[in-house]
Amino acid sequence: MGLAGTLGGGWQIEALDVGYARRVHAGPIAALTLSARLGSFIDEGAIIGGARGFVFGTTLGIRTPTATIAELGSDTSASRVGLDLTVEATGYAGSSSPLPVGSPWGAVSVLPGLRFGDPNGTRFGLLLGPTVFFGDVTETRVFLGVRIEVPLARRERHP
Repeated sequence: MGLAGTLGGGWQIEALDVGYARRVHAGPIAALTLSARLGSFIDEGAIIGGARGFVFGTTLGIRTPTATIAELGSDTSASRVGLDLTVEATGYAGSSSPLPVGSPWGAVSVLPGLRFGDPNGTRFGLLLGPTVFFGDVTETRVFLGVRIEVPLARRERHP
């Protein structure tokens, strides 16, 4: 789960992401993701009352393996810092959209990421890259994502 937003002047999208990631080992793909995005349009020029309309999106993504650039902590409890690449495709629908792309619209994002934490435990990620909106017009914006990944509890089978 995490926060997602577009950056730039004028209207921006600020949203909450909730999703599921599944590890796979298919060449350069380390994980497949499916998430829902719920947020609003925000007028960054407004001092008070800048929210206008809601936005909902469904995202499919792939992520490369994380390349470790540093390990912090003790030998038995090390946290890793690494880089990876996430590619996401999102379908959006919004109410009262101020964006020129109309509603519904799609987007493709290429997001280099910096990840912190245990690869088999809780990790934090910071993703920043371009997102291209496809709709009535095509528009490119900067996407910023802040995410936390928590593994699901695994229970042993009962005989």
